[in-house]
Amino acid sequence: MKILHVVQGYTPAIGGTELLIQRVSEELVRQYQDQVSVFTTNCFGADAFHAPWLPVMPTGEAVINGVEVYRFAVARWQSLSFHALSRALRLVGNPVSEGLRIQAEGPLIPGFSEKLASQDCDLIAASSFPLHHMFDTVQAAQRSGRPCVLHGGIHPQDTWSFDRTMIDRAIKAATHYIAYTRYEADYVIYRGADPGRVTVIGVGVDPAPFQKADGAQTRERFGWGNDPVVGFIGQFSPHKGAGTLVEAMQTVWQRVPETRLLLAGAKRKYANQLEGMIAHMDRQQQKRVTLLYDFPDELKPNLFAALDVFAYPSRFESFGIAFLEAWAAGKPVVGCRAGAIPDVINEGMDGLLVAPGDAQELAEAIATLLIDPAKAQALGASGRKKMLDRYTWPKIARHFRSVYQQAIEKV
Repeated sequence: MKILHVVQGYTPAIGGTELLIQRVSEELVRQYQDQVSVFTTNCFGADAFHAPWLPVMPTGEAVINGVEVYRFAVARWQSLSFHALSRALRLVGNPVSEGLRIQAEGPLIPGFSEKLASQDCDLIAASSFPLHHMFDTVQAAQRSGRPCVLHGGIHPQDTWSFDRTMIDRAIKAATHYIAYTRYEADYVIYRGADPGRVTVIGVGVDPAPFQKADGAQTRERFGWGNDPVVGFIGQFSPHKGAGTLVEAMQTVWQRVPETRLLLAGAKRKYANQLEGMIAHMDRQQQKRVTLLYDFPDELKPNLFAALDVFAYPSRFESFGIAFLEAWAAGKPVVGCRAGAIPDVINEGMDGLLVAPGDAQELAEAIATLLIDPAKAQALGASGRKKMLDRYTWPKIARHFRSVYQQAIEKV
């Protein structure tokens, strides 16, 4: 099978969608000897689509673990103009058309739809909305007569980004749609998608590195000793909830004063706000916070292994690969009772859920797990079993391929 994946970024770019497409692509090559190509941008993150001053990767072709990767330059100055116009209209209270929003978000790649349509492949599959390349992919599939599969990534709570008729039309025009949770599937069906052309698959994780992880070495490196450690490991974006976690720590420290806090992720603009919040803590509290930016991916399992509790109070997720990574390390998780997250975390069975943005409830959930290690261990073990049963990359890739095969047979 010849498969063309279209995605906004690809390793070494970091992100849940980026990791998903990388691992599915590599598994399709490894397990089935499929020919997989990836069309992507030369940006490390979506913030670079309209920020010409940020660093980018070289354009061109590379083969990474058997996958042919083509990186295209983004028209960043053009996107910046659309982005600035969209922002100005919002600030003065004027409506912003869906088309302008999509132009503003990017990535804008001149002639991208034509490039996709001319590629030799059996199927085109793309992730993720509401980015511009999703619509390029649908147009390319229609122009070339090839089947088109669109992957999930919709956050219904983010109405500005996802409450758009253009997205609804694109999903209806696709041959098939892959949702990451039942919540997302129900949403797109409610918006008009054909239930017979929507499949729930989920995302995955590789448990092997977590089995070999050395949490003791990480604790020694950061001087944590035997103190309890609460960790956030993910992207530093406002909606991810790291700020809520920082607020919650004031209450956690009242209950369990020796607790350490780890905040680890790629440095983005929001990191400056987090640093400002930490700077307002007293000096003793600041000493109990570890900020770790842009760490190598191979360090991640050790970070999870060093935690006692993983707190990821994101207000919305299409799934949340980070929960799987924590479960792979056997750790209890705390997420938010919002959107798709309750489809991932079985409350009271493999994790705890709190109201989004509620620092007090988050603190109580964290303190509960720190004070009751037996409960924390049981939740982590249950999560690990669920991850092994459902969410390893070979299983996820097999499900993706099954959908791809069905889409090819339909056309």
